[in-house]
Amino acid sequence: MLNLIIAEAALELVPSEISRHASVRNDASRRELDPSRILLDRSIHHAAMLKLRDDYKRGRPDLVHLTLLSVTSTPLYQTGRVKVFIHTCDDVVLEFREGTRPPKSYFRFRDLMQQTLVERPDSGLITLFEATVPRLLKRIGSDPAIGLSVQGKPISLEDLAARLEGAENPAVLVGGFPKGHFTPQTTEALDELARIDANPMDAHVVAARLVYEVEKAHGKSSS
Repeated sequence: MLNLIIAEAALELVPSEISRHASVRNDASRRELDPSRILLDRSIHHAAMLKLRDDYKRGRPDLVHLTLLSVTSTPLYQTGRVKVFIHTCDDVVLEFREGTRPPKSYFRFRDLMQQTLVERPDSGLITLFEATVPRLLKRIGSDPAIGLSVQGKPISLEDLAARLEGAENPAVLVGGFPKGHFTPQTTEALDELARIDANPMDAHVVAARLVYEVEKAHGKSSS
């Protein structure tokens, strides 16, 4: 089982400190929702987000959606060999039950995430709890825990996939943010930080390539 963690994901409700900004209020009014019940979205709330700490890493739920679609559409996921977690930038974790597929429509995904973060329902498909990356890794019992970052040690995806295939309970962290790097708290909890390319890549590209290589490695080990 590969535990795939979309870590420090740019997925959160609008913070209270910018809930009265015009861009947020107008968006909430148009959708007939309270400002505290909508997702922070850079494409809509850019002006308000300039006041936030680490604004460059936040407000991109679309990146999380693309990554989920890329992973959950793969044969490896559909055969129950990948478990997906979203760890958000404010330390909320969404654990997806094996086989759960997100809505393909971004707007339906947005509404689902809003409802989940606000109401925290126990649907059986998504379990929500609060945890830092170190606590999440401990809860999973990951061995090893590897983060993918341009700051890491170079390794080919094929070699990484072969290592993961031979591991008992591996966890791989992919950054769920548009710019920047993992926080020190995250990197210190890892067994290894690995670099699969010299250039930064979007999370959905990294995740899709990783899962594909793990599928290939699994096929070789099974033959």
